[in-house]
Amino acid sequence: MARFDWTYDEVVLAASLVAQNAWQGLRVTSPKVVQLSELLRAAPIHPIEGRPDNFRSKSSVQRKTFDIATQHPNYTGKPTRGGPHDAEVLAAFISEPVPMAALAAAIRDQIIAPPDAAPADDSDLDELTAHEGRALAVTHLRRERNPMLRAAKLAAVTAKGLPIACEVCGFDFAARYGERGEGYIEVHHVLPLHASGPILTRLDDLALLCSNCHRMIHRGRPWLTPSALTGLMGGSS
Repeated sequence: MARFDWTYDEVVLAASLVAQNAWQGLRVTSPKVVQLSELLRAAPIHPIEGRPDNFRSKSSVQRKTFDIATQHPNYTGKPTRGGPHDAEVLAAFISEPVPMAALAAAIRDQIIAPPDAAPADDSDLDELTAHEGRALAVTHLRRERNPMLRAAKLAAVTAKGLPIACEVCGFDFAARYGERGEGYIEVHHVLPLHASGPILTRLDDLALLCSNCHRMIHRGRPWLTPSALTGLMGGSS
């Protein structure tokens, strides 16, 4: 039987409710629990096939909010068992409340936003079209340029105390260009659409890249992974 464990993004959405509720769990009667249940049941985070009738039900969402609330340092009772992401997400919300709230909003917006949120320029299609086909290439570029996805990824990286820098070569636009380069980076989706299909993008599927490394990854086929490009750079030194 398929498992439908709570993903990191789902836990972020639940934790945002707990944070708004003074770190107390929410009951099934809460309108926010009802709304999150409906959102998660509609989201393509998990495959439709095999979902049980109670998948992300109101009771399930209530339970997850209490899993998170009972992990809080100020909670004096016995924590519930919970899942692998609960403590990690809670700690991130406590240490970086503003970026994590922005991350939750971006995840929520991504679920409900139309897929064609950002246009793609013809000049960027050359390296993609041969491998993806033009329709998929356009969709892939839109996915990489989605401002909500970008904001969510940057918020997640910042919340972990990591620099906004290229994951391949380490180039930091702010360090090189000062204030003008602050917060600038390109976002690359590591899964081609021909391989992943039109699934909901997870933040772990996104990599931060400088312009040069991004171009080199998309150049030729099959695409390189960021780690593979890092290996090539090491071998050429």
